[in-house]
Amino acid sequence: SQILSKGELQVSDKERHTQLEQMFRDIATIVADKCVNPETKRPYTVILIERAMKDIHYSVKPNKSTKQQALEVIRQLKETMQIERAHMRLRFILPAKEGKKLKEKLKPLIKVTESEDFQEQLEMVCLIDPGCFREIDELIRSETKGKGSLEVLSLKDVEEGDEKLE
Repeated sequence: SQILSKGELQVSDKERHTQLEQMFRDIATIVADKCVNPETKRPYTVILIERAMKDIHYSVKPNKSTKQQALEVIRQLKETMQIERAHMRLRFILPAKEGKKLKEKLKPLIKVTESEDFQEQLEMVCLIDPGCFREIDELIRSETKGKGSLEVLSLKDVEEGDEKLE
C-alpha cells in the first residue's frame, strides 16, 4: 500500500503543477488582452507577459480567480515596464432630453471623446478606462430609464491601418 499512496501523491502534485501552469498562462493571456504599451498603443504578446511575470517571480494563487490575479499582475508589472489598461471604445446613444444633463455626469469618466453627434439624440463615441465601464453603464441605464443604449466597439486601441480581427 506504501507504493500506491506515494504514486497517487505524485500524480496529484503533477496535476496541481499543470493546473498552476495553466492558470499562469490564463493570467498572462488576460493581461495581454487587456493591456497595451502606452507609448506605442500596441498590445503585448502573451509570451512577453509570461516572461515579465517570471521576472517579477509572480506566483499563482490557486484559490483566487485569474481575473483578480491579472489585475494584480498589471499593478506589479507597472513598476518594471511600460504597461497600462487598453482603453475601451464605447458608443452611446442617449435621448436628447437626458443627453445634455447626462453628458455632464459622464464627462469625468471619459478619457477621450472621438466623435459627438447631436440631432434628435446624442450619439457619442469615446474611450474610457475599462474600470469605469460599470459606472457608465449604470448611469446611462438609470438616467434614461433604459432608453439610452451603450455599445462596446473595441477593447484594444486599434491603430489605423491595422487589420481588425472580427
